[in-house]
Amino acid sequence: MLLSTSTAIKPSQNPLNQNSFEQNYRQICNLLLSFTRSRSLRQGLQLHAHILKFGLQTIPLVSHNLINLYSKTQLPLFSLQVFDETPKKSSTTWSSVISAFAQNEAPLLALQFFRRMLNDGVRPDDHIYPSATKACGFLRRSDVGKSVHCLAVKTGYYCDVFVGSSLVDMYAKCGEIGDARHLFDEMPERNVVSWSGMIYGYAQLDDGVEALTLFKQALIEDVDVNDFTFSSVIRVCSSSTFLELGKLIHGLCLKMSFDSSSFVGSALISLYSKCGVIEGAYQVFDEIPTRNLGLWNSMLIACAQHAHTQRVFGLFEEMGNVGMKPNFISFLSVLYACSHAGLVEKGREYFSLMRDYGIEPETEHYASLVDLLGRAGKLQEAVSVIKQMPMRPTESVWGALLTGCRIHKDTEMAAFVADRILEMDSSSSGLHVLLSNAYAAAGRYEEAARMRKMLRDRGVKKETGLSWVEEGNKVHTFTAGDRSHAKWVEIYEKLEELEEEMEKAGYVADTSFVLRAVDGEEKNETIRYHSERLAIAFGLITFPPGRPIRVMKNLRVCGDCHAAIKFMSKCCGRVLIVRDNNRFHRFEDGKCSCGDYW
Repeated sequence: MLLSTSTAIKPSQNPLNQNSFEQNYRQICNLLLSFTRSRSLRQGLQLHAHILKFGLQTIPLVSHNLINLYSKTQLPLFSLQVFDETPKKSSTTWSSVISAFAQNEAPLLALQFFRRMLNDGVRPDDHIYPSATKACGFLRRSDVGKSVHCLAVKTGYYCDVFVGSSLVDMYAKCGEIGDARHLFDEMPERNVVSWSGMIYGYAQLDDGVEALTLFKQALIEDVDVNDFTFSSVIRVCSSSTFLELGKLIHGLCLKMSFDSSSFVGSALISLYSKCGVIEGAYQVFDEIPTRNLGLWNSMLIACAQHAHTQRVFGLFEEMGNVGMKPNFISFLSVLYACSHAGLVEKGREYFSLMRDYGIEPETEHYASLVDLLGRAGKLQEAVSVIKQMPMRPTESVWGALLTGCRIHKDTEMAAFVADRILEMDSSSSGLHVLLSNAYAAAGRYEEAARMRKMLRDRGVKKETGLSWVEEGNKVHTFTAGDRSHAKWVEIYEKLEELEEEMEKAGYVADTSFVLRAVDGEEKNETIRYHSERLAIAFGLITFPPGRPIRVMKNLRVCGDCHAAIKFMSKCCGRVLIVRDNNRFHRFEDGKCSCGDYW
């Protein structure tokens, strides 16, 4: 029942003294504001009961404060009930209920009530426009947002700093960065929302240079940046693997006391994880006093990508112990961890457990389950899962099955998957390259060549394999057989020197990973100069002894390079951390953290 509560208001807070109320009914409003700020729902519910008992809900300001109370305590439907029971609805009442929906991830209702308000002849103001634009940004509906923008221009509110900032933020979240920047540049006054919106927009479009330039400008202009600003900039550093710059910004967060924010914490965990410093991610997680679901999920993803599988299970259990309910991302992380550790039974259990939490598996979860079964060689079972899916299989689902076909050299199943992919008329170069590689790995070079020709005929280019290493504030990038680097002679000499030691230790090149029909000598030459090996050699001649070498790679590391890097780590006595497009591999003393299952 809406008003049931067992918590009593203190006598000193009791608004029932008639004389007190007649003198100033705002005492009730002040109490509601106090309960809202402290998120004291039970006391707020009891006060609501008193308000109903004495018929005070008809006062617009009281209704406004009640709606706000339920909004801040994440009960937007209670806000709606108060709104419906309010006989006289002022612009403040409308503003409160629209804000309640916008702030509680009910954007469709926010826009629906915005339209109702207009139909009732109520004119929006500088409080209502930001809520409407926030809803548009959440829905990624720039078309609706432009209509709101036009109305703001018509009513003269477009120059208001709060309305303008909310419009900039809306356009940025909708990916309309040109419109956002045009509006941003024309604003006579900007606040933290407009600056943060622009930085987030550029970060979302992977334009890290512009995002970082704006952040620097905001600091120069002494903008009062907040935790959302910092989280956006840190995510730029993590996506570009700018570890050193990320550390500097982390230091700035500490200096400005934003280090305890869950939003900043999530971004920092992602930064350290993506840069191969999982220890830093653990430290950030342990130091955050209040953890939201985003922070838990960030840590789950980090542990899964670094093959800390048991820690993933432990974190998931700990979430339940502290009353944190997992969502679809939490389960996706756990399924990923099971897949890359070959834990089939465990993965099945977690997949079934989703429905116990009221979560229906989505295509991403099915793709993870198919990936789990495919990697374990259970290809027929994976096909059965796909056939039983309640929705149409996506490219990621077929790609997961194709990965299993490649690992287990099942070209018949690969051909079956190829037919399904061709039926989808997919333009994804990744799927076709994966299929080509599956054929080539089985020695069926004609079929592999046919798939590559199909890509060329469709005008789809294969992604070039790249590896890169960060040195101070500079990133060194390599391609296979690259001789463009200023130190290429030293790099190749170091690689040849290291290969001699590796061969003495027992390394023999596995040329089956050369996916072209060439002779033996050319195969050896092709595989020995893959981009990750050049990057490691650069690290060996550049970084001081004992320092781990972190290499980032945009494609999957091949099987021979994986074996070679294990020998490299043993021969050079270094920790070598390689991130490919799937996960992290930590090579140390001839072993890899993935256990050769990836």
